[in-house]
Amino acid sequence: MDSLLDFLAFRTLISEPVLIVFYYLGAVAMPVAAWFLALYLIRRFEMAKGAYDMGRQLWLFSLPKKHRVWAIALMIGAFLFMELLWRMMFEFLIAYLQMHDALVNGS
Repeated sequence: MDSLLDFLAFRTLISEPVLIVFYYLGAVAMPVAAWFLALYLIRRFEMAKGAYDMGRQLWLFSLPKKHRVWAIALMIGAFLFMELLWRMMFEFLIAYLQMHDALVNGS
C-alpha cells in the first residue's frame, strides 16, 4: 500500500524504464519513420517528387564519384554522431535519476 501511495505522490520515480523505452523509440523507430515519411511524401506530392528527382539528378551527374563517396561518408558519420549524442543524453538522464534515488533513499 505504501508503494502505491509513493507512486501516486511522485515519491517513487518510474522514469528509468520509460526512458529506456523512449531511447529505443528515438534511436530505431524515428529514423525508420522518417524514411517512410519521406517515401510517402515523394509518392503523394508532385512537388516533393520533383525536388527528389532534381536532387537525384544533381547528385548523380554533377558530383564526381570521389565527392559522392565523401558526402556519403559524412552523412553516415553525422548519423552515427547523432545516435551517440542521443544515447549519451539518455545515459545522463538515467544517471541523474539513479543519483536522485540514492540521495532520497540513502543507499
